[in-house]
Amino acid sequence: MRNIRMIEMRKQRQLSQEQLGQIVGATRQTIGLIESGDYNPTLRLCIAISKALDCTLNDLFWRVEDEE
Repeated sequence: MRNIRMIEMRKQRQLSQEQLGQIVGATRQTIGLIESGDYNPTLRLCIAISKALDCTLNDLFWRVEDEE
């Protein structure tokens, strides 16, 4: 499943995948794979991304289902 929140947060901060990768110590390809849902990052990388995007892990990676 695509990580739409991560894409939106990265774009809000006007960062390219390459720039975010440099900040967190990952490649542009890794950031792209995370955003497309094709790669499960380590906890360390998740924390680095959340710090770089100034959000919590919950904000970034966990989907909350609408209550019915």
